[in-house]
Amino acid sequence: MAKRGYHHGNLRQALVEAALSLIEAKGPTGFTLSEAAKQAGVTPAAVYRHFDGRDDLIAEAARQGYEIFADLMQYAYDKGQPSALASFEATGRAYLAFARQHPGHYIAMFESGISVNRTPELNHASARARDVLERAAQDLSQHIPADKRPPAAMFSAHVWAMSHGVVELFARNSPGTASPFPPEDLLETGIGIYLRGLGLIPPDE
Repeated sequence: MAKRGYHHGNLRQALVEAALSLIEAKGPTGFTLSEAAKQAGVTPAAVYRHFDGRDDLIAEAARQGYEIFADLMQYAYDKGQPSALASFEATGRAYLAFARQHPGHYIAMFESGISVNRTPELNHASARARDVLERAAQDLSQHIPADKRPPAAMFSAHVWAMSHGVVELFARNSPGTASPFPPEDLLETGIGIYLRGLGLIPPDE
């Protein structure tokens, strides 16, 4: 590929796209900035006009991932309205869909070791995604008696952890973790058991 040099029209995004491809193929620590530059069709020196190092490049990939993730979560939440239960369940499914559709972003976000506090922009994007799930949990928790109601942040964290576990163990072809059940079914039944325990779904449903 011909070198595009310093005047590449959208070099920053081209480098992010290159990083995402390399992250999927080699993992977040399995590539160098030089490889990202080569895949983007520029010299290694050009990379430093936009990023101080590989971690900064991965952090930007993670930030963009959180923005996509937040949009998907918001769409799922809105689609489930006006039912608080439908909205809550939809945000859980959106987590699984995101991991499948955007594996490079998912890895950058959750498996790279990059802290969401690395930059204000990354922190804001991650908080926006978390806020959607917490809002869905808050809506649904209003149907629980106040003396038995868990904090919305705890409620949403439980479902986030369950969704993440299903993704990690059964939706990403991890060696030795094959399940006889589709990941979607595992997540749906797991959330159902959790909600029944809170009295939000009748035992016979």
